[in-house]
Amino acid sequence: MEWTGRVVLLTGASSGIGEGLALALAKRGAVLGLVARRRELLEDLANRCVRAGGKARVFAIDVTDEAAVAAAAVDMRAEFGRIDLLIANAGIGGNDEETRNYVPGSVRNVIEVNLLGAVNAVHAVVPQMVDRGEGQLVAISSLAGFRGLPKSAAYSASKAAMTAFFESVRLDVKHKGVDVTIIQPGFIRTPLTSGRANKMPFLMELDDAIPLFIRAIEKRKKFAAFPWQLATIVRAGKLMPAWLYDRIAGRARYRE
Repeated sequence: MEWTGRVVLLTGASSGIGEGLALALAKRGAVLGLVARRRELLEDLANRCVRAGGKARVFAIDVTDEAAVAAAAVDMRAEFGRIDLLIANAGIGGNDEETRNYVPGSVRNVIEVNLLGAVNAVHAVVPQMVDRGEGQLVAISSLAGFRGLPKSAAYSASKAAMTAFFESVRLDVKHKGVDVTIIQPGFIRTPLTSGRANKMPFLMELDDAIPLFIRAIEKRKKFAAFPWQLATIVRAGKLMPAWLYDRIAGRARYRE
């Protein structure tokens, strides 16, 4: 894939996976629309992207604001003519006590950011991609969406829904020139996974994970899951009967 001049709208850009992807794509010459809530972090990141060789525009907005996301996409197209690639990466973990106690408002917040934030971004770019007959949608989902995990009801539900949503979109647009890539990483050392007392299995460093994201995007894979060790275990878990899965997964403590 030729990245020079490729126009990318990236949500959840201010830290973690989003930040890593932004810098990696900037080094390849991409044009980046950086979407997140924290303006100071975005502006610092945009400056680093420019120094790395790319172009960057900052959109300090909340992905749950449908109108704001749509306006960001309009601004990118007005300046650069098109959006070639959407990376729907914005997400929160829902590790607070209220979410784990199934308080509806807290669970709703996780669903709105992780799922509906992605829906807003898709809605903002897909019609124009279909009109052009070209484009790519990338969902940063999670291995946590394969089956429910302890202390992760909201997060697992949001990622399972995100995966299903983008797979359905893929079926809708696959004959219209738009590719859909769903990436399901395991544990990566980012602010989202910081502060946990227990060891996370097969924890990846961000610098080791970013090339795997890039490769999946460049190859336009329908699905990509890593690290392979954890992905293999999770896929096996999907085939387990409920009694066996409950016995094994019920002992997990890595969300604590």
